[in-house]
Amino acid sequence: MKTQNLIKIIVLSVLIVFTSTLMAQSEKNAKEIKGRVVDYKTNSPLTFTNFVISGTNISTVSNSDGEFVLKIPETSNHNIIIVSRLGYETKKINISELNKNSKIKLIPAITTLNEISINVHTDPEALVRATLGKKSTLYNNSNTLMTAFYRETIKKRRKNASLSEAVVQIHKQPYNSLKRDAIELVKARKSTDYTKLDTLALKLQGGPFSNLYTDIIKYPEYIFTDEDMPLYEFSFDTNTQVNNQQIYVVNFKQKPNIITPLYYGKLYIDSETLALTNAVYSLNVENKELSSKMYIRKKPRKVDVYPTQATYRVNYRTQNGKWHYAYSNISLTFKVNWKGKLFNSIYTLNSEMAITDWEEIDTKIAKSRERTLRPTTILADEASGFSDPRFWGEYNIIEPEKSIESAIKKIQKQLKRT
Repeated sequence: MKTQNLIKIIVLSVLIVFTSTLMAQSEKNAKEIKGRVVDYKTNSPLTFTNFVISGTNISTVSNSDGEFVLKIPETSNHNIIIVSRLGYETKKINISELNKNSKIKLIPAITTLNEISINVHTDPEALVRATLGKKSTLYNNSNTLMTAFYRETIKKRRKNASLSEAVVQIHKQPYNSLKRDAIELVKARKSTDYTKLDTLALKLQGGPFSNLYTDIIKYPEYIFTDEDMPLYEFSFDTNTQVNNQQIYVVNFKQKPNIITPLYYGKLYIDSETLALTNAVYSLNVENKELSSKMYIRKKPRKVDVYPTQATYRVNYRTQNGKWHYAYSNISLTFKVNWKGKLFNSIYTLNSEMAITDWEEIDTKIAKSRERTLRPTTILADEASGFSDPRFWGEYNIIEPEKSIESAIKKIQKQLKRT
């Protein structure tokens, strides 16, 4: 039996520092559009909504407040923004119609499937196997250079204790290749308040690689190995839509007699092509001892650390008939018990990465040794950049949540005092 973990956490009392060279930011002129996307009827914010500039590979995603920011090159000012989200009708808007405080309303999609589509696939496990076998035909099989924005936060209960952000370049290998992707650091900033961590430093090992490995199609071995597939139960759920396409929803969970922690969740599969469009899943953490071994690399002897929640999300996007990784989000919650102490601590580690632009490269992608990250990388403990509102230049980023915005403002105040 083989179950591999997506993320490793380092729990250390000794702090580790990682530094990298920063690449100069882009100098292109760009128009910035900010706004909020909500449900047409309820007016509630819509998270994980995709925004793509037509005719380009430039994109972003809305945050947990439904807010987004999109920097549009001068050459694309007359294009259209395509707004899409799982379960909603796709909306197309002229860039000229949007301003710095636009409110976009999406209409829920009708989720009926025609009888022919329903009758074609009656075995959910066979459908999942067919989907995993499509990597050579449906997904991008060219060398691709992707620009991505990565954010990582660590909270003690509700207070931000660490905030990291980075722009990276992903050297994405063809989906039909066994070669693993590489990541280069372009620009980054980080601030950590260790006074909120009770002398215990939780550090996320892997950084952007952790999110990249949620790409189930490229890396099925992290969740659906040939050995593990028979250990799952699969079933159909109510169908939905994405980008006006009908979508199968397949539930999966480990069988009752399986002790080893496996995953449970939903796979969203295009009914026409059988491409995986989205996946939302969690690790079964009921067995504290076994699930702890999957995440904890090192810890003090007098401390017990175990996960209480481990949730993952990955979204794919199609361009020119080919699918590729577009966004992922990881949320991990840990309980820390100090032996001899009455109260425990709760820590939440969240990371997300969004592809904001990409291009196909005909030749082998050259990498810079100085800026190449490793899967064991821990981002640097540096607060540089938080005091500069123009730090990211023309790079597209994920709009910060309200709580993160507040944390950044506090960091800015601290920097002004010093």
